[in-house]
Amino acid sequence: MGRNAAEELARTLRAVADPTRLQLLSVILDSSSGRATVSQLTEALQLRQPTVTHHVRILVEDGLLLREPEGKFVWLSLAPERRTAVEDLLR
Repeated sequence: MGRNAAEELARTLRAVADPTRLQLLSVILDSSSGRATVSQLTEALQLRQPTVTHHVRILVEDGLLLREPEGKFVWLSLAPERRTAVEDLLR
């Protein structure tokens, strides 16, 4: 494994090495539309909005989640190129 690949993998492992972030990914993956808003994630995990937003930011920065503005909502979904990796991780 090259240095760049090792650094990318380490960054992703840090991003998912948190139970809340794993739950967020799971909720989004299991949703009927494959996406969710922060409000829906907050309700599903019974957490406060700032907490969910913090964890979402980390997942977005790593490229695991995409933000999709639609009207007054911002939908979060798994990045298509990372979906299989997330599915494998959550099995």
